[in-house]
Amino acid sequence: MLTYWNYNQGLRTQDEWSPNCWVQATCPTPEDEEYLKKTLKVPDYFLDDIRDKDERARYDYDEGWMLIILRIPYQKEEQSRTPHTTIPMGLILNKDICLTVCHFETNMMLDFVSYQQKRNLGFTDSVDFVFRLFLSSAVWYLKRLKQISTIIDAAKRDLDRPINNADLINLSRLQDSLTYFATSIRGNEMLLSKLKFKLPVDELDADMIEDVNIEMSQARETTNIYTNILESTIDTYAAIINNNMSQTMKTMTSVSIILMFPTLIASIFGMNLHTGIELWVWGFPLTIGGSIFVTGLFIWYFRKINWI
Repeated sequence: MLTYWNYNQGLRTQDEWSPNCWVQATCPTPEDEEYLKKTLKVPDYFLDDIRDKDERARYDYDEGWMLIILRIPYQKEEQSRTPHTTIPMGLILNKDICLTVCHFETNMMLDFVSYQQKRNLGFTDSVDFVFRLFLSSAVWYLKRLKQISTIIDAAKRDLDRPINNADLINLSRLQDSLTYFATSIRGNEMLLSKLKFKLPVDELDADMIEDVNIEMSQARETTNIYTNILESTIDTYAAIINNNMSQTMKTMTSVSIILMFPTLIASIFGMNLHTGIELWVWGFPLTIGGSIFVTGLFIWYFRKINWI
């Protein structure tokens, strides 16, 4: 879907493209891509690169066209291996063309548009627009990290209940998400450090870049902190599971030892030999009593040493 935005003195939609407007292509159809190629003359390989969901953060030039690929956070609605991941969003710039292409509908872009409309200031130029998108992506990384932090805190509170495989699997998925976040944030920081020397930056843009650097640095440090906390939580889960397994094996061993001695007594007096006790009227009750006594003795001993 193509949306045309007039960003002078506010952010308003318009019916068709005009020079110096923002063209937002969200989940573009083949017809939308044909329009971008034929009418706006966008290089086709730019669109192909953006379509690759594993494309790294980078920029490229081609005969006056500039492609900027920014990695932004994305939360999958359906059940998946990584509930939080990152996706590429392409920014394509020319003299009078400002275009964003993303093959996913994200809350970040909805919030970006809503926030700019509330500000009612618009953008000074396409360079200001680019750096504001960088700032929005950094802010949304922090928002997603807060959600991950909430899940980790809930997992730590549940350490006192029985742990199953699903708990470890969910934490492992979060670990994958944090890995994607750390890699993407680091790539965005490197891209930003290059763009501030490649784009015509004025004094206001320099202030915006400083804000973006602060937010991205905070997002990177927060990601590292949560990664360490998550690794510690997973290690704690593993230690608890090992301890529970040790307690279970200890209990089973205790039960085996307790049952071994009555079995031994019954085996000895159950042999097909003449011992004299089989002729005694109290022989059988004595054997049963001895077995019960030995069993009780070992139960008392194991409880004393906290084995059962």
